[in-house]
Order: sequence, then structure tokens, then C-alpha cells
Amino acid sequence: MLLWAFLAGLVALLFLQRIWWPHLPADLAFYLRLMRCMREVNSCIRQGVCTMVQRFALRARAIPNKTLLIYEGRRFSYGQVENLSNRVANALLPQCRSEMPPGSQEGHPGTLQSGDTIALLMSNKPAFIWAWFGLAKLGFIAAFLNVNVRHGSLLHCCRTCGAKGLLVGEDLVDAVQEVLPELKDMGIQVWVMGKGSYPPEMTSLLQMMEDASEEPVPAHLSTPSNLQSTFIYIFTSGTTGLPKAARISHLKSIMCFAYYELVGARSDDIIYLALPLYHMSASLLGIGGCIGIGATCVLKKKFSASQFWNECKKYDVTVFQYIGELCRYLVNQPKGEQETHHKVRLACGSGLRPDVWKEFSQRFAKIQIVESYGMTESNVTFFNYTSAIGPVGRGGFIYRLFSSFELVKYDVLNEEPFRNKEGRCEKVAKGETGLLISPVTDKSPFLGYAGSKELSQKKILKDVFRDGDKYFNTGDLMMQDENDFVYFKDRTGDTYRWKGENVATTEVAELVGVLDFFEEVNVFGVTVPGNEGKTGMAAVVLRHEHEFDGARLYQHVVEFLPSYARPRFIRIQDSLEMTATFKLQKVSLMQESFNPTVIQEPLYFLDDSCKAYVPLSKAVYERIMAGDIRL
Repeated sequence: MLLWAFLAGLVALLFLQRIWWPHLPADLAFYLRLMRCMREVNSCIRQGVCTMVQRFALRARAIPNKTLLIYEGRRFSYGQVENLSNRVANALLPQCRSEMPPGSQEGHPGTLQSGDTIALLMSNKPAFIWAWFGLAKLGFIAAFLNVNVRHGSLLHCCRTCGAKGLLVGEDLVDAVQEVLPELKDMGIQVWVMGKGSYPPEMTSLLQMMEDASEEPVPAHLSTPSNLQSTFIYIFTSGTTGLPKAARISHLKSIMCFAYYELVGARSDDIIYLALPLYHMSASLLGIGGCIGIGATCVLKKKFSASQFWNECKKYDVTVFQYIGELCRYLVNQPKGEQETHHKVRLACGSGLRPDVWKEFSQRFAKIQIVESYGMTESNVTFFNYTSAIGPVGRGGFIYRLFSSFELVKYDVLNEEPFRNKEGRCEKVAKGETGLLISPVTDKSPFLGYAGSKELSQKKILKDVFRDGDKYFNTGDLMMQDENDFVYFKDRTGDTYRWKGENVATTEVAELVGVLDFFEEVNVFGVTVPGNEGKTGMAAVVLRHEHEFDGARLYQHVVEFLPSYARPRFIRIQDSLEMTATFKLQKVSLMQESFNPTVIQEPLYFLDDSCKAYVPLSKAVYERIMAGDIRL
């Protein structure tokens, strides 16, 4: 009887668990993986293996012959990458004062020392990896530069991070030659990862490597005095202003080794990586995460949607790391046989829109999607390890112990967190959208940006809930539902206010994009004289062999959007401009607004009297600007 009672109770508990806590098994499995990863990191630190390159050296000794990188058909083993990074370090060692004992550096010809910053301007090539690791082995701080920066932006980046040297890929020499006099005046040495005839101000590092040893350089050069000291700089690609150099600590870099283990990848996986290495998602999470589990990475210089499935089959790819736009490119491709005849079992990344998510899941065979959220500068992260479509992760009580966060009310009109009469921020209720903030503590610090202190101070909120507390302002609006799922809603700069209501551009874009004649939709707010706030405008790209249907679009937005959220203006473009991380550019579109004297592309205006979007003529534009046509 006791046995039957026990079994009956167990069945009842399982039944209740499925009803009240349906995601408990997935939560527990993730927390166990997370705890295992944290124990491994702490164990390595206790053993003195406290940097990314030291962890990699251990891995290379354990599996020297296993393939780490596949690039354009060529394979590079863990041991080869370790040896090549040692060559980089040994080639530059004579120019360093760091290897000299304290007190004996005077008169030494070296011009560099441990802790100096070396900017890295290189494309997605294997040499990026061993150049980065080689610099780290000498204790240098590598600053990853966007390969698209030129002229003033390039000099700004070098100046901001305090670069003492610049290592450039052979294919990007022309970009550096344009500013060589300025770099020389700044005292910046320039090396090229290539052979050839270069100006006197440039030195071929590849030639220097030919005579360099493959033996490891002294370990003390790469051992930091503090795990929170800067390991690398990663420039954030904001939509306004010049790039900011975010500080990434040694501790954060080795924590990134756990990424692929946390999303469920294994050592026998082959990972497809086509994201730019100068960003955290590819370098620390992609390469670092791959090393963390001892897997193999197929590295691509650029992403090709038309060739993706063929390459997955060619290289037996099992895991794909994405940015949301890459998935959208794939679902917009014509259907083909290879898209279901592959071994890809897992897709992980961030920024996947729910509509694309659903189609991707249904179309490309059984691929598990693990969406995540994180920022280069912040320590708050989310993982959606369930089958739910849409959330970026889960934020229950247990998870907050590992990654604490809060959602607070946000004043869209004044573009700042709402403060009550006592000057405190207020938390939003579940189901409400709020600004995501995370506490800044000794265990979870915000290292800030290189250069101006003002850039760092702007990201810190003080006296949020009590005197003296500090929180990092992510600038992202999120919502947590009753089941503890967390959803990304919009970025504060993208959300606008019209007719006294807040409008989330992401939600409007998703709804407008449902129509079959649109391929891409980018929604933003524009100022209209005589009106408070901003009204909506959408830049759109039409699908091939489709025409714009203004009447149908009107019917659609009237049916599904409240009046204040309906885009008043439409701009048809051949393509939408993107940042290097596949985010939609909005600044120039907002500046050009809906002015037909500036914009040569077709413009349309929501006309309630015609119940359609009609062409926006110069005459209509002038009447809107004069206030004769009320919006």
C-alpha cells in the first residue's frame, strides 16, 4: 500500500509540475550546466590558469591534432594555432620591455610593455585568431577595430583606446595607408599580417614570424594582477556618434568559454561562424566558446545565404551561430533541396524576430533554437533554452541569483527612467514593459569605456532604489511575463511617443512585415512641425516581382494597429542599410524624414479620406509642414 501511495503521489506531483511548472526540468538542466561551468572556471583560477590564452594553451596540449578551424577548405589544428600564436608573440618580443626584470628596463630598446594596447584591424581569417592570442601572450590589450572604419573614425578608435601599435590584415593595408602620417604623429607602430612591398612606416609581421620560435613565451607576461583588468577592447557599433571602446575583463573572457556548453553544444560538434570576429558574439562567444568545449569551427569571411546549406552539408556542420538578420536572409531564400538535407541540429544566437523564428523552425528540418541576450559592456544575460518562440530567455528567482536584473518604468518623452517624488525608480509589474537595468557591484562591475569618463558615467544610474546603489542602464526595453519568460521589446532610442502613447518600432515592424509584398521593414519616428513627439515612418523593401499595395497596407494597419501606432509615411528602398552587426541603420533615415525634395525614392502618405497610402507629392508635403493637413 505504501508503494502504491508513493507512486500515486509521484504521479500527482508530475501532473502538477506539468501544469504549474512546465519548464522546471529545462530550468534545472540549465542551472546544473551553469553551476558546472562556474565550478570549472573557479577551479582553473585556483590553479593559476586565469586567462583565455592560458586556457587555450591547455586545450591545445590536450588535443593538439584536433581541427580547430576550417577556412576555405584549409584546416588548422589546435596545436597549429597555438604554435602560430607563439610565433606572433616571439616575433614581437624583442620590441617589448615587459620581459625584462623590474629595474633593468632602462636603456632597453623595446618600445612596448605589458598592458599596452595594440589595435587589430583584420578580416575574418584564421590569422586573426593567432594574432589576437599572440598579442595576449605578451600581455598586450588587443583592440578589435571594425574593418569598415576609415579616415577619422579609424584615427578616433586608435586614439580612444590609447593604441601604441596597429596590426593590420594584408587586405586592409590601403585603409591604413591613407592615415599613415597621422598614425606616425601619434607614435603608433604598424605591422602587416602579410608579405609584400610596404611603406617604411609598415613592417611585415609575417616575415618576422618566419624566424620566430614556436616555443611559449614566459607565462608571467600574460598573467594579470587582477582578473577584472582589461583583456581586450571591443568597439560598440551604436547607431549614433563615433564608436566606443568597451572594456572586457579577463574574467568575462574566460566566462565566455562556457557559452556553447550552456546552449547544449558538444565537443564533437562542427560550428558554423560567419559573424565578424571584431565583435564579442563571434570572438569571445564563438571562438572562445568553441575552445571551451574543444569543438571545430567553420570560419567564414562573409555570410552567404545562397551558399549556406551547401556549405553546411559539405563540412557536416551541426551548430550554427546566428544574428537574427542572418536567419531572415535564409528564410527569404528560394526553397531548395539542401535546406532539409543537413546535419544542423542547433542554432544559437540573438536578435531573432518571432515571425522569422517560427518560419525558420518549420522550414529547415528539426533544428533546436536557443535564443540569448547579452551586451558587450554588461554582465546581464538571458538564455531561452525552452521550445517557446519569442522570448530571449527566462528570469526566475534562481536565475536572478546568477544574473541579477530589474525592469523599471521608463519615461519615453524625456528619454530617461521614471523617478517618483522621492527620486527613486519604480519596478514594473509582470506583463509590463520596462527598462532593463543590472546592479553594479564588486562581483559584477561595469568597466566602462576607454577614453572619456562621461561615456561611462552616462550608462550608470545612481540612487535607483536606495542611496548609493548603482545600476547599469542597458538602454533596452524588456517585458517579463507571468511564466518568467523575458521578451525584448525595443531599444530606448527606437521607441517614440505619439499622441501621448509609446510606440515600439520592433512591434510595428513585425506586424507590417507580415504582408507578403514586403521583404524588409524598418520603422522609426520622425518629427512633424506643430506636433508633440514623433510619428511613425517605415522604410520598406518590396519582394521580387511584387508591387506596393497602398490600399491593402492601409486595411492591414487599421485592423491590427491602434491609430497612434500606424506608420504615417512609407519610403520604398532597394535595400536597407545595416550596421556591421546586422542592425538596421535609422539615423540617416530619421534625418531625411519624409521630405520629397531630399528623397528620390517613392514616398507614400497615409490618407484616411482615400483609405489607402497614396503618393506623397511636394504639394502634400508642404501642406503637412504648414499644418494644413493634420496627422
